[in-house]
Amino acid sequence: MKVAVLVSNDLVHDQRVSKVCEALRADGHQITLIGRKTSQSLPLDRPYRTRRMALGFSRGAGFYAMLQIRLFFYLLFRRFDVVHCNDLDTLLPAFLLRPFKRWTLVYDSHEYFTEAAGLTGRTFQKNVWLAVERWIFPRLKYVVTVNQSIADIYKERYKADVKVVRNIPRFAPPPKVSRADLNLPENKHIILLQGAYIDHDRGCLEAVEAMQWVDHALFLIIGSGQEIPAAKELCQKLGLQDRIRFMDKMPFDTLRQYTAAADVGLSVDKPLHLNYKLSLPNKLFDYIHCHTPVVATPLPEIRRIVETYHVGMLTKGYTAQDLADAINKLLESRNDSTWETHLAHAAQALTWEKEQQVFLEIYNQIGR
Repeated sequence: MKVAVLVSNDLVHDQRVSKVCEALRADGHQITLIGRKTSQSLPLDRPYRTRRMALGFSRGAGFYAMLQIRLFFYLLFRRFDVVHCNDLDTLLPAFLLRPFKRWTLVYDSHEYFTEAAGLTGRTFQKNVWLAVERWIFPRLKYVVTVNQSIADIYKERYKADVKVVRNIPRFAPPPKVSRADLNLPENKHIILLQGAYIDHDRGCLEAVEAMQWVDHALFLIIGSGQEIPAAKELCQKLGLQDRIRFMDKMPFDTLRQYTAAADVGLSVDKPLHLNYKLSLPNKLFDYIHCHTPVVATPLPEIRRIVETYHVGMLTKGYTAQDLADAINKLLESRNDSTWETHLAHAAQALTWEKEQQVFLEIYNQIGR
C-alpha cells in the first residue's frame, strides 16, 4: 500500500517515526514521510521518499496554521491508501480529505497532546486542539499511543479501541568501551542524565542540587534544552564544577557508549503537567538496553517498568534530597550481580522488534 506518514517536525530526530517507516517499508509498503523544513534542517538519507515543506513560521499560531494548509494541499493532489498521522497537529488535513480521497487513517498519539506543557496557561489554544480532538477521535478506527495510561484516558473519554506501542529502541547489546576512551574517571561513580529535551520541570535542577550529597561521583548531563543554562548557573552557585560535566547532544551510537559506562541513569520528570505525569521517557529504555540501573521519580508508567522488571530504584518524592537518597541507596548495591541479571532480562523483553508488531497487524487488517 502507498502510505503517507505526517509529522510536524523536520524528520531528522524523530526515532519513533523513523522506526515505524522502516518497519512498514520492510513489510512491503511504499512510504512517503512528510514534515517541515527549517533553516537548521540537516540532510536526510532514508530508504523511502521524504518531503519537507517550508512553513515560514517556527512556532505559534502561524506555524500551526501553515502546517495545516501545506499538508492539506500536499495531500489534495496525491493518492495514498493510508495516511498515518503522528500527533494531533497533523490529523485535521487528512481527516478533512478522507471522504473524497477514501484513504484509511491511522493515528499515532506520541503524547497526551492537549495536556502538553506548551499548552499550560494557554486556554484558547488548548480549547482549539480539544475541539479538534473531540470532533475527530470518535470517528477513528485505528488509534495507537505510547503507553497504557494515555490509552486508558482515550478509551474512557471516547470509547475507542486504542492500541499501545511503547517507544522502545531496537535491541542491541551494550557497547563495549572503556571509561578511559570516553575521558571518564575510573575511580568515581558515573551518574547520567541524558535527553534531547531537558526542559523546565523535568528534574534537571533537582539532580544538580542532589550532587551535593552524592560522594565520589561525576554527574554527566548529556543533551540540550531550556533548563541547561539554569542548571549550569546552579552548578556554579553550589560550587559543584568538579562533580558535574555538561555535554552537548551527540549521535545516538556515541551516546550509548556513555550510557553503558554509567553506574546509574536518571529519569527525573515531575508531575506538574499531566502529560509529564503520564510520560514513559525513551531514556528509560536506553538505560535498560545498556544494562545501566535506573533511579527514577515514581510516575505511573515509569513505576510500572521499574517494579515489573526490577531495574532500579524509585525516589520517595521529587526533591533533590529524595533523589540523592535513592542514588546513594542504589550505589550501595551497585556491584550486586542481580542488577545485571534483571537488566539483561528486561533488555531482551523490551524491544522495538516486539512493539512494532502492533503496527504491522493494523496494516495487515487494512490491507485485507
